[in-house]
Amino acid sequence: MMQRLDYYQYNRHAVNGLVALGKHLSAIDKRLRALVEIRVSQINGCLYCIDLHTREARAAGETQQRLDSLPAWYEAPYFDAREKAALAWAEAVTRVAETHAPDAAYETLNAHFSPAEVVDLTLIIATINAWNRIAVSFRRIPDPEPVQA
Repeated sequence: MMQRLDYYQYNRHAVNGLVALGKHLSAIDKRLRALVEIRVSQINGCLYCIDLHTREARAAGETQQRLDSLPAWYEAPYFDAREKAALAWAEAVTRVAETHAPDAAYETLNAHFSPAEVVDLTLIIATINAWNRIAVSFRRIPDPEPVQA
């Protein structure tokens, strides 16, 4: 797979705006944010974002077992009710054309998150969906990991 073009080179201002939006979403802790970003990126098939956010998750202390189990989070015993509510909402919002963000998922979310957290979580989901669409469209490839000696 070859990268189609460097989108940053052609519209740096707009890309920086999307980056800036992400910096204003601080109500959700880094580990949960990374899990949500990874799961959405898995659904969208975004190699670049999966690679980037799994690295961030590990740096934030996430375990490899939980990362490996993320595609089946709903069956995994090591995700708590709060995390499962966030992941269910992430999937519902990512697949909004199919799900229409169901009331049940929203009510479960509200049982575990404050209104400010619900807004930030939803903006995180919307933003990673935007990044996925950009990276997939332009075939963004991950940076290689440094070789361990």
